Amino acid sequence: MAAVGISERVLAVLDVKFAALLPHLDERRRRLYLATEAGALGPGGISAVARLAEVSEPTIVRGRAELASASESLVRVRRPGGGRRSAVEKDPGLVPALGALIEPRELGDPMSPLRWTTASLRDLARELTDAGHPVSAPVIGRLLHRMGFSLRGMAKTRAGSQVPDRDAQFRHINAAVESFLAAGLPVVSVDAKKKEPIGDFARAGRTWRPHGRPITAPDHDFTHPDTPIAIPYGVYDLGRDTGWVNVGTDRNTAAFAVAPLRRWWNDQGRLDYPDATGLLVTADAGGANSADSTLFKMDLAAFCDESGITVTVAHFPPGTSKWNKVEHRLFSRITHSLRGQPLTSYEVLLRTISATRTGSGRNVKALLDRNDYPTGRKLTRAQRNAVAQRIARHEFHGEWNYAIAPAGSGRPVPIEPGHQPPPIPAEATFLLTHPTLTGMSRERFDQLVSQLEPCRQILAEAERQAEGRDRRGRKPGFGILDHRHRVLVAVLSSRNTVTLTLTARLLGHDRNTLSYHAGRTRPLLAFAGTDLIAALTRQTHPPRTLGALKAVIEPDDNMTKAGSS
Repeated sequence: MAAVGISERVLAVLDVKFAALLPHLDERRRRLYLATEAGALGPGGISAVARLAEVSEPTIVRGRAELASASESLVRVRRPGGGRRSAVEKDPGLVPALGALIEPRELGDPMSPLRWTTASLRDLARELTDAGHPVSAPVIGRLLHRMGFSLRGMAKTRAGSQVPDRDAQFRHINAAVESFLAAGLPVVSVDAKKKEPIGDFARAGRTWRPHGRPITAPDHDFTHPDTPIAIPYGVYDLGRDTGWVNVGTDRNTAAFAVAPLRRWWNDQGRLDYPDATGLLVTADAGGANSADSTLFKMDLAAFCDESGITVTVAHFPPGTSKWNKVEHRLFSRITHSLRGQPLTSYEVLLRTISATRTGSGRNVKALLDRNDYPTGRKLTRAQRNAVAQRIARHEFHGEWNYAIAPAGSGRPVPIEPGHQPPPIPAEATFLLTHPTLTGMSRERFDQLVSQLEPCRQILAEAERQAEGRDRRGRKPGFGILDHRHRVLVAVLSSRNTVTLTLTARLLGHDRNTLSYHAGRTRPLLAFAGTDLIAALTRQTHPPRTLGALKAVIEPDDNMTKAGSS
């Protein structure tokens, strides 16, 4: 309602003037200008101007008093000492007290009593107020920003424990993919997405909706054993950038993991690759398509028989599933499409997935799979042996990389990138076979290597025969090392004359790889005779750096030269 005696037209004119002029005036000029306008309006002018300019009435009253008195305040924006003092000025001990509170959390001290309370601005304000530094939560926020702190989420950048040859397996997979694509053969990345309950359940994410009309869902999601579930299993074609999703309704078993490959090949793959004789599948190392699953390999062999193609499988090392292409080229886009809307039926899920597009703009195809995939299947020893006979393992990590051919075609000769471990520098071998380190001359060490070669061959043959009968007979994923250097690291680790870390750095291999091969070769040293056992006296305080190693070797070399002269 307009002020008494002031027309709406006058108020509208003032509103326009205030919007254009007030942002360019300082505090004193704004106060004086508003006072003049209020005086010109007459009765009711102070309240009308205060409401339009969004200031308090006492401000306008003070401006009129300054105009009437023409006092010294006319040349000042504020009176001397005006304005609220900052919290830091009023309490010089506030910042040190705040720093003492946040320091334990910053250092990650698990014994700090404030480890959990310092996560909140209100908790910090309460702790400081109780300590005699009254302050509000917004002030704490401003102080933390000035001190270089900000709200941050956790960054998942630190790599955890890594299996040996992790990066080498990545290079192996990349080389295999390039070889297949160059030959015009299909390459697919497969994996299962997390289970999705079907029904009126809330889902994370936001979608564009008319204001005030959100999609509603129950405040609690209660599932029961009869709640329908959907298990999307994706097949992503790397060469054509196309996605194919098999939506299961039962369980994620080995049979279910092969079913999407079969359905994709019959529905799409054989049309896109009519002349293909091979298929490369990249998959995780665990789950239904585990690298250790004989059931998965048996069902995969059945698929090879049906399709008439040779399937080569390359598993990602454990703990590296996020690098599987299907994760960030297909599943990420499907998750984006499913955000913020309940999956009330299988039809809604299939339509939403089918509306998803890959990076090149191609639609994703989704089909419903209502077949049963029961758990608890057992294989007999004969079945395990039959599966093992059909698997051709790569030379590099055969437990991760293998091929299966159709029945009757013989053992497959897979397209393999020919990965070889990096060559070991000759100077490193010469240095580590020094008599001071091995306890024997280099000629005696060469004799030892030749002496243990038959024992190694017998052990390797026994492991190959046990591979198809016992899952524990498989190699657990450690890199390749030739027989000569296996004996060398076994002798060095038995004598403890060089740390494994330094040995690995010199030989260019992973420390865990050397530890594994040293442990498996060490029992063979017992066949070398009592003279070697006497030479394997364990030392203490081995050198940990190359400089320290050379310092141990050089005195012996100098003594040898002096004796020969």
